[in-house]
Amino acid sequence: MASAHLEAAAGSGSRRSAATVHGGGPAALSQTLMALLAGASLGEHENPGDATVQVLVGRVRLEWEGGSVEAEAGQLVPIPPARHSLAAITDSAVLLSVTRGSR
Repeated sequence: MASAHLEAAAGSGSRRSAATVHGGGPAALSQTLMALLAGASLGEHENPGDATVQVLVGRVRLEWEGGSVEAEAGQLVPIPPARHSLAAITDSAVLLSVTRGSR
């Protein structure tokens, strides 16, 4: 799936592609596969609940007021309970896992 979404991102004006792979609706756990080409980002946004990003391919940078972290394939990063952004340093695919209603 990561490869397919990286290909889809290459054909997208936003240089991104995403799909929910688990959950949604009333489910407590939601997981979304996101692909971002190098230099693409998800602008600053609110944290929707307890969340992590697992890097499947590439390298990304997670930033929030007062901090940042870079992660590469195989790493799991907790998302802080604050506004944050995510940027691809290299072509990347990540799995975002969110537990809704936990905040």
